[in-house]
Amino acid sequence: MIKIEHISKSFGERLVLDDITATFERGKTNLIIGQSGSGKTVLTKICIGLFEPDSGIVTFDDRPFSNTKEKHKIDIRKEMGVLFQGGALFDSMNVEENVMFPLNMFTDMSYEEKLERVNFCLNRVNLSGINNLATSELSGGMMKRVAIARAISNSPKYLFCDEPNSGLDPVTSELIDDLISEITEEYDMTTIINTHDINSVLKIGQTINFLHKGKLWWQGDNKSVLNADNKELNDFLFSTELTKRIKI
Repeated sequence: MIKIEHISKSFGERLVLDDITATFERGKTNLIIGQSGSGKTVLTKICIGLFEPDSGIVTFDDRPFSNTKEKHKIDIRKEMGVLFQGGALFDSMNVEENVMFPLNMFTDMSYEEKLERVNFCLNRVNLSGINNLATSELSGGMMKRVAIARAISNSPKYLFCDEPNSGLDPVTSELIDDLISEITEEYDMTTIINTHDINSVLKIGQTINFLHKGKLWWQGDNKSVLNADNKELNDFLFSTELTKRIKI
């Protein structure tokens, strides 16, 4: 479980986050949604320690993380997996080397143990046998799945996903949603997903936090989101012709 309490953040005169409090539950897919510029990316970066909040606190299973010593942050970061937008695989490494990278950084496992873990993770994302492929040989969907395999290779307690469906077709996006949801439940991880994909919201949004102009505007889940009495949330959800038809 990750808790953020009274988080505020400004850049110069611009207030980006204003007194945000939320709980991201273990074993669930916790979504942060909102329009571009709403503050969701900044909030995610605060959660993983790339930014410090101006005020407030972030805790991981009751362990303070924000505004603590770097050594303490590193200990908690070892328990994180991060799926970056676009995958962010290393072009200079093949698939096996990419997935093995966190194990090289954070473990004392032997090469044989690391290879066994790499093969397990690739099999888990349905990509067995592609160890020696270059990243340039992968499709967009394959790149995302390799990136997921890398994110879970170190058996994280906490998984952060930044726009996991960005650049993918609808069918592949559904596969990625299913995969993230399955591994979250399977490994009992606390998963935080930063997204503006309405399909993801409706399909895997077990908890949903809607940000609007830096404020936490609405909280709920995918069972209640379509019936929410919140104008700004509805404007966000029903902004396309397809979602307008859902509303009707």
